[in-house]
Amino acid sequence: MKIALITNSRIPSLTANSIQAMKVAQALMQLRHDVRMFAPAETQPVAPELLITHYGLRLSPPLELLPSISGLKRLDFIVHAQRAAQKFGAELIYTWLPQSAALGVWMKYPVVLEMHADVTGRMGAWWLRQFWNAKGKKTMTVTTSALRKALERSTSLKLENEAVLVAPNGVELERYESLPSPSEARRQLNLPDGLTVGFTGHIYPGRGAELLFELAKQMPRVNFLWVGGTPELVSFWRSKLEGERVANVTMTGFVEHSKIPLYQAAADVLLMPYSRSILASSGQDIAEVINPMKMFEYMAAGRAIVCAELPVIREVLNEGNAVFCEAGNWELVISNWRLAIESLLADESRRLALGAQARKDVERFSWVKREERVMEGI
Repeated sequence: MKIALITNSRIPSLTANSIQAMKVAQALMQLRHDVRMFAPAETQPVAPELLITHYGLRLSPPLELLPSISGLKRLDFIVHAQRAAQKFGAELIYTWLPQSAALGVWMKYPVVLEMHADVTGRMGAWWLRQFWNAKGKKTMTVTTSALRKALERSTSLKLENEAVLVAPNGVELERYESLPSPSEARRQLNLPDGLTVGFTGHIYPGRGAELLFELAKQMPRVNFLWVGGTPELVSFWRSKLEGERVANVTMTGFVEHSKIPLYQAAADVLLMPYSRSILASSGQDIAEVINPMKMFEYMAAGRAIVCAELPVIREVLNEGNAVFCEAGNWELVISNWRLAIESLLADESRRLALGAQARKDVERFSWVKREERVMEGI
């Protein structure tokens, strides 16, 4: 099938939504669909091989960057994308934009709309209602059951189970095959040897930077590995670590996505230190509906996970494959986190059991399996 992927993500960029869009594109290509991606022209065009390196891909979709004027809230981009899809000869519109989804159904295309967060504002709710109420062949996916409930609340719609597919994010399992032991991964990466607590990802508000910092201060004999983050935030935290003379933290800054599995394998314990409020790159609070790709990567790495206790996370994780600690103000919860981590570091058999169960449980969350399920409805 010829599929037009219409995304509002800046490509290339470091945002989770752009990574997710590229992983979806690759999975559809692995399923032998003819894919063309359309994105706003807010970045300079790059060669396909650079996209492959940046996003850790095996296959990169043909990409067209189309005009987008910020003052028009990308409505011009949506029109340009629809025309480009028509020129491409698309047989399916696959999009993350309710506006594009509604326009696609109105133009008699089959449409897949992916929703990863609640709609914002009256217009966001209006566009989703237009898509939902339009007659045509369509599928809507949500990454969590909690998100479906949030969308019902925001739009006053009743989203029937049979019409909405709960499709969590995924992971490229093949990149996590035959990972080395933590000590061997550390050796390959030239990292300090010894028990290591790891974290990978961006540090937007609510993502746990303050908690990570305090844990490192209070656990000086444990190595901490912090992978990712924007240059500005990495510089800020490095300065703070130096100012407090905290010497047991390795910060890498940006790491190509293809190398992330080895860094995750270098940790004995991996952390998801969320708070009760989590801001996405858009500024929206997503704590109620979050479905982080990092969670599936951690599971695939086969390492013990310590995670903030958020109801939505329990749609995937449980006591058999993770340890939960209270989410909230780090000053109030830090002792619980420290004790949970120390307990795991002192109990290798428990760490291995948790990691092995997580690795087993993540098998059903591959990107290819996800897209097979999505496409079954078309």
